Order: sequence, then C-alpha cells, then structure tokens
Amino acid sequence: MPGNPVIKVRGLKTAFGPQVVHDNLDIDVYQGEIIGVVGGSGTGKSVLLRSIIGLLHPVAGSIEVLGKNIIGMSQYELLELAVRWGVLFQHGALFTSLTVAQNIEAPLREHTKMPQQLMDEIASYKLSMVGLPPDAGAKYPAELSGGMIKRAALARSLALDPDILFLDEPTSGLDPIGAAAFDGLIRRLRDALGLTVFLVTHDLDTLHAVCDRIAVLAEKRVIVIGAMDDMLACEHPWVREYFHGPRSRAAGLHKAAGDGPQG
Repeated sequence: MPGNPVIKVRGLKTAFGPQVVHDNLDIDVYQGEIIGVVGGSGTGKSVLLRSIIGLLHPVAGSIEVLGKNIIGMSQYELLELAVRWGVLFQHGALFTSLTVAQNIEAPLREHTKMPQQLMDEIASYKLSMVGLPPDAGAKYPAELSGGMIKRAALARSLALDPDILFLDEPTSGLDPIGAAAFDGLIRRLRDALGLTVFLVTHDLDTLHAVCDRIAVLAEKRVIVIGAMDDMLACEHPWVREYFHGPRSRAAGLHKAAGDGPQG
C-alpha cells in the first residue's frame, strides 16, 4: 500500500498479569483501506483494537495513530486525538436511556459547543447516511432490531466526521441478509467519505466482500497480512484451516482463488 500508515504498531506487548496476549506485534494500516483483523479465540483481536484507541495500556512497544504516538499521552491529549476516530463496539453500546438521536448527539455534546438545532440536523443527516428512517431518531435502543442498533451505533461513530473507523465484530448477531447489507454499507461509506476502516471480525463473508487486506493474529503476533489471495496461499495450519474450511466454500473463497469445484 502506498503512502505513510495512519496506524503504525511496533513491538507491541500486551498482558493481563502473567497472561501475555501480544508479544512483539507489528501492524501498519494505510489511509483509505479497509483492513480486517482475524484470529482464533483468545488471540487478542479486540485487545489490539482497544490498545490502539488508548483504552488499554501495553507493557511495551509503540502505537502511532495519525502520526502521533499515543503511548504516554495524557488523558487530555488522547481525548483531543480521539475526536478523529469513531468506534463501533461489538454490541453497539448505545445508551439505553437516550433516544437514537440523543445517542448520535452525545459525542457532539461532549466535544463541541454547537447549538441544539445544529446537533439535531447532524443527527438526522447521520441517520440517513446509515440507511435509517427519520423516525428512528425518536426511538430508544430497546425499540430497535439488531440491525438497526448496529446502524444507529455506526451513525454515532460517524458523528464527528472521523478519519478512522474502528469496528469490533460489526456483523455479529445479524442474519446473513442483514450482515451482507451492513458489509455493503461499510464499503459505500469508506468510498464516499475516504475513511480508513480497522475491522475486527470472524465473518469470512465480511473478509471476502469488504476488506482490502487481512491481518491474521496467532502466536501472539500478526503472522500474515495481505489480500485474500495471500490468505489462501498461506501454509500456516490455522490460516489454512480457517480459509479452506467448509465456511470458506460457502463464502465463495475457493472460486475466487481459481480452485476447482469442491466435492
């Protein structure tokens, strides 16, 4: 990928007490790409995301986001930088006591001093951007379907017009039709807004349909990174099992790689 990385992780070590999750992990993420992070259970996919956005503090290593090393940043400095990214957590993490519109306005209220009328207009625009009807803004999260919750949370993550979007298992819990629609939405938003998307997922369909590159976590580090063809050619046992198993055939990966018919 050309240009300088907007996310640059070097020598990352994260641990919880004696349990080491990452050790000497390196990864670059480039402007405008959608990168999917995948790995087995316990490999620390969400831990990596949370480390990059400053919610977890690594034992060692450096993390640069948008040219700034977040390690050792003060809380104020981190908050200043955090307005340039949006985060969609796995289950949406909407405030249940607020309406959808109020949820979208929460980052605006926290980081700006704009008048209520302007916040309402922005919330309405963001709802439209993610494909939700205007009347969704007045509803509470409990009144929404799983797919609508994901879209509402996505609208909130876009409230401040971020440069980078972090998505943690964005299609988890969605039916196949809803997941495919959400995948398409992510790609359209990236193309329209010039976003860089860091996407943690286990969904092979998402990896195939959306991601420009894929990073595989195993053995406490990134063991392979590249396009889908690189994943299919990799001989590492876990990578081979994951990308050549029954689910890969359902996702059309073998056909994409030029393999013959699967028996």
